[in-house]
Amino acid sequence: MAAEPTRPQTTALSELSARHRPTLDQALEAIRSRAYWSPHPEHPKAYGETAPADGLAAFEALRGTRLELDQPGTDGWTGGEVSPYGPELGVEYPHADVDVLLPAMKAGMAAWRDAGPEARAVVCIEILARISARTHEFAHAVMHTSGQAFMMAFQAGGPHAQDRGLEAVAYAYAEQTRVPGEAAWSKPQGKRDPLRLDKTFKAVPRGIALVIGCNTFPTWNGYPGLFASLATGNPVLVKPHPRAVLPLALTVQVARTVLAEAGFDPNLVALATERPGEGIAKTLAVRPEIKLIDYTGSTEFGDWLEANARQAQVYTEKAGVNTVVVDSTDDYKGMLANLAFSLSLYSGQMCTTPQNLLIPRDGIDTDAGRKTYDEVVADLAASVGGLLGDDARANALLGALVNPDVKARLEAAAGLGEVALASREVANPDFPGAVVRTPVMVKLDAAKSDDAAPYLSECFGPVSFAVAVDSTADALELLRRTVREKGAMTVGAYTTSADTERAVEEVCLEESAQLSLNLTGGVYVNQTAAFSDFHGSGGNPAANAALCDGAFVANRFRMVEVRRQA
Repeated sequence: MAAEPTRPQTTALSELSARHRPTLDQALEAIRSRAYWSPHPEHPKAYGETAPADGLAAFEALRGTRLELDQPGTDGWTGGEVSPYGPELGVEYPHADVDVLLPAMKAGMAAWRDAGPEARAVVCIEILARISARTHEFAHAVMHTSGQAFMMAFQAGGPHAQDRGLEAVAYAYAEQTRVPGEAAWSKPQGKRDPLRLDKTFKAVPRGIALVIGCNTFPTWNGYPGLFASLATGNPVLVKPHPRAVLPLALTVQVARTVLAEAGFDPNLVALATERPGEGIAKTLAVRPEIKLIDYTGSTEFGDWLEANARQAQVYTEKAGVNTVVVDSTDDYKGMLANLAFSLSLYSGQMCTTPQNLLIPRDGIDTDAGRKTYDEVVADLAASVGGLLGDDARANALLGALVNPDVKARLEAAAGLGEVALASREVANPDFPGAVVRTPVMVKLDAAKSDDAAPYLSECFGPVSFAVAVDSTADALELLRRTVREKGAMTVGAYTTSADTERAVEEVCLEESAQLSLNLTGGVYVNQTAAFSDFHGSGGNPAANAALCDGAFVANRFRMVEVRRQA
């Protein structure tokens, strides 16, 4: 039998429960109602007058230092991050001997398991609360590792990421408490005494979870898996992308501090950084101690994980071909503005950015009259050009290209067809070393394409294809094909026809793709809201999991029953 918690641990957990149980209850209600809710402010001024300066100073103080974590098995230091905006970060991180670190991580599992779902949930919420208080600092860390513009790094890397983490905690708690902790069982036996058993049920973690971070959204994509695994009792080893270590290293540092203060082993959360060219993700992924893996990135490595990490439950988000079907609209100007923003945000470096715009070659009906294919493409190109015509606004929307591969794809795209919108270089006066480019849009014709057509594969970055199709029906068949073969994180459609709306919806239901219809205002196809929207579906090749639903957390633990004679 597990030892009773020590008094300091009991006191600490009681205080955390009193502080955070209301937040947990609100999160549970939010995932039930799907209404808007967030405990994390997304406006920079909400954090206090001095928060912006304090956050920048905290970030600058990290540069050129060693980030101490006091982890077992540290056998050296590594670093080398260079901001997409130009400056070297100069932060060094502990490099771990995993043969020492992994056993140390398992040592605290029993106490963490026995603490129960509520204790784990409130500890996780305290971690998120500490991170939230440092949102300005984290925003600079995300900006200078991902290339996001500051406001996007602040919102997506801060409150929106924290919301996704809390959402995972809520789902984890709900799934673990679906079964009662104990039950008295009695089966009548007629004239004989009934059969009686006392039964207990405990959520048991699978083992060490591995989070493989991505370059573009280290916190937003990292937090769901991290907190889903931790809240279900599993230790978590965080392996950041080598170009985006700092945001996740800071997260690990906060988590270790909170765990220790709550009376648990801080080694329940640890960091695994790699030396240049070391490639430890593959090595870690097949270790027998690793029982859960969360990964966001390329299809190639995601497929490798699913095929080779057979000892682990693997959750992947990979590449997809996001498509918008343009059939008709009653708000032509709003449609163009909405699409222009969606194509421009963060230089198209989002897994939800639309790539293929399927437009009937004979045009579409709009509130501004009939528009030909060429007119729609030209007007959309003009809308993007107008949106990004001012360099200051362009920098605020585009951010910087995250790596040279994106720049190479952007430059190569101009040779794939007729260029409807040429990319241009944008100077960033604050960061002369930043590589900032506006999107390119290329016109292609489905009737003149073969199986090697560029629009049949993902071209990650600020590249879109305006594809002429024979009809809306042909657009839907092409949509179905790309979702089925390549996957999609998002699908959009514009139509004034109820029949067409139903047809698009039917394709997305059959192929398990998330659909946005007729967005013309301030909500965009490449944005999702925690507690309400599902990110991905897990039902097409772009991802095998959704952020976040019961399936994302339920297989991270097993229920173990103990029966006793009453």
